[in-house]
Amino acid sequence: MTSNFNDALNLSGVSKAYGQRGRPLMALDRVDLKVPSGQLFGLIGHNGAGKSTLFKLALGLITPSQGEIFVNGIAVNGPNFRDARRVIGYLPENLVLYDNLSGLETLEFFAQLKGAPKSQCAPLLARVGLDAAARRPVREYSKGMRQRLGFAQTLLGNPQLLLLDEPTTGLDPSAIRDFYEQLGTLRAQGVTIVISSHVLAELQERVDALAMLGNGRIQAQGTVAALRDHSRMPIRLRVTGDPERLTELVEVLQRNATNTVESMVRASPDTLELRCVREHKMALLGLLAPADLHDLQILEPSLEDVYFGLREKA
Repeated sequence: MTSNFNDALNLSGVSKAYGQRGRPLMALDRVDLKVPSGQLFGLIGHNGAGKSTLFKLALGLITPSQGEIFVNGIAVNGPNFRDARRVIGYLPENLVLYDNLSGLETLEFFAQLKGAPKSQCAPLLARVGLDAAARRPVREYSKGMRQRLGFAQTLLGNPQLLLLDEPTTGLDPSAIRDFYEQLGTLRAQGVTIVISSHVLAELQERVDALAMLGNGRIQAQGTVAALRDHSRMPIRLRVTGDPERLTELVEVLQRNATNTVESMVRASPDTLELRCVREHKMALLGLLAPADLHDLQILEPSLEDVYFGLREKA
């Protein structure tokens, strides 16, 4: 059985239960999810939400209690999945490495397991900035170096789909920037990337779309902009200007914007902070336009704000 080849990952009615039949623990509960090919897709959710379980199901490491999973159009439980799995790169949250092997030996070991050419190993170490440490034993690697080595092993065999579980743990800001630049290059080459992270600020401006998991179910999915709309969280506006002008503006808003402005705070003599629902943004900007302001900032809800807002409504 096959699925739409435009989807790199497709879950249809997937559940995974653990424990006894009478009181099973539902790690995933009737999940429907499609990740189109070539996307950088985010998975967010609290610990135990089901993100790692979803990855293990997609890899065929565990079997679903019900539902179907397809990777690049091939059923995970089908006879052709063994070959399909070779074009998946996976970085688990806690990667176990052999401390006595060098970085190069570690990659060569994974290459042999995956059937990838050993000639890829040295260039991949250079790609993640570990060429100078290639022959050092892994026991001498820092947490960040181990994480970069783990990322290098996911790239063996030129995978078409990457499943990355908390991949930036232990990386410094420079390494995180380099990591996402690597992902951008891979996406431009048509690689599909599914990334799970608790660091929502990292994902906010980088993912094409994302899904929010909670208690084994998808609570929301779409682009960041779509989730902002769905959460209906207010927009903040910060205006600065001469104190006298702002006093006049406050009087204007009190007379004309009682149904538009959700809250209004004079943060300082020359700063006014406003909150309004998204539907009233343009009306509020129309009232602010005639004012002689120094500056105006529109502050959209962050992905973290949206996440907690949607969790409260779930």
